[in-house]
Amino acid sequence: MTANTTPEFKQQLNAFFENQMPAYMQLLRDMVAINSFTANPFGVNKLGKMTAEVFAPLGFSSETVQSVHAMYGRHLILTRPSKNQAAPKIGLVSHLDTVFPPDEEERNDFRWRQEGDRIYGPGVVDIKGGTIMIYMLLSAVQTFAPDIFDAVTWVVLLDANEETGGRDFGKLCVQHLGEDALACLVFEPGNWEKDGNKFHLVASRKGMAVYRLTVDGRAAHAGSAHEEGANAVLQMAEVIQRICGFTDYGRFLTFNVGTVAGGTVINRVPHFASASVEMRAFDEAVFTEGLANMVALDGLSTVQSADGTYACRVNVEVYTKVAPWPRNAANLRLIDIWHEAGAACGYVIVPEDRGGLSDGNFIWHMIPTLDGLGPAGGNAHCSERSEDGSKEQEYVLQSSFVPKAVLNTMSILKLIGSNC
Repeated sequence: MTANTTPEFKQQLNAFFENQMPAYMQLLRDMVAINSFTANPFGVNKLGKMTAEVFAPLGFSSETVQSVHAMYGRHLILTRPSKNQAAPKIGLVSHLDTVFPPDEEERNDFRWRQEGDRIYGPGVVDIKGGTIMIYMLLSAVQTFAPDIFDAVTWVVLLDANEETGGRDFGKLCVQHLGEDALACLVFEPGNWEKDGNKFHLVASRKGMAVYRLTVDGRAAHAGSAHEEGANAVLQMAEVIQRICGFTDYGRFLTFNVGTVAGGTVINRVPHFASASVEMRAFDEAVFTEGLANMVALDGLSTVQSADGTYACRVNVEVYTKVAPWPRNAANLRLIDIWHEAGAACGYVIVPEDRGGLSDGNFIWHMIPTLDGLGPAGGNAHCSERSEDGSKEQEYVLQSSFVPKAVLNTMSILKLIGSNC
């Protein structure tokens, strides 16, 4: 099969998408109106049901799988199989959940709002706009290349709890796609430099480890027996200073002490303290070194009671870890295909290393994976706005949909053509 990458085809795609934009934006508005906070399984499942109905006219059947976490909703798998048993398989990944509880949306009057090119709303760019992007390009392939559309097994996979980092969805993707899948394409937001038509695609993502630290001290009356107390908060403060010292911006290694708690009342020497820490790194060796430095703090004891009879002790637990997603041959090959297709219509592709995680972190090592294929926007995960403009809500750029859909459509057709 030969992919059509002519300027004429680009113009046809552009006209097709522009003509359908009101319908696409209405679909997006309907999705944004559904609160799909991760811990709101009713809303997540409602959005899943609507999404399945949207893709059904394209020939997709739906299946839901309950997240391994019972408090969350159901993952959604949409499949349109080819009649050819040996057909190539392509996965397209989005997610159903957002980070905004219903009361937060209400409190901040966070809802669909359009101001010029910007459309504001919960999840409008992360990642409901990405789901619309998938629908746009599949509609175009079906319209302009029906033979190719029928010659591929398409699988659209939507995570019910991506925002909490559930790794069970990654296993589900590999299970449904198989290790011989042509590609897994992730539609997280993609940066766009409108001047110069530069599209940033994700070439790598940091790995993340989360730690829970606790300190066991000894309580004592702060007035009459202060010397007998071993202050757990003081020990935690000392170990926090050590952890902050592990951050090395030159090697893109960061540690963030996210929460700290300890003590009960001011007339009691604290007997217990806790903290949660997040670590991120791009490089596997740096990531491993960071893990080792944190684990080495287990058992640390530098604070003791003034009478010398009791010493505090630090306990370090590795709560979870997700390995880095490095630049790799399979990922760079996909970027090359997007580069070649983009060059044919005046687009520039910029590989980007991104610090945040996505579902791609759990898939890339098994299936060629490319990320950042969604529309452009900003302020993801933000719901507040202020009169002085120092705070603003999440938004998507409406003007980014058509050029990104053109790029994605032409690139996918080129990907299929180069493998058939």
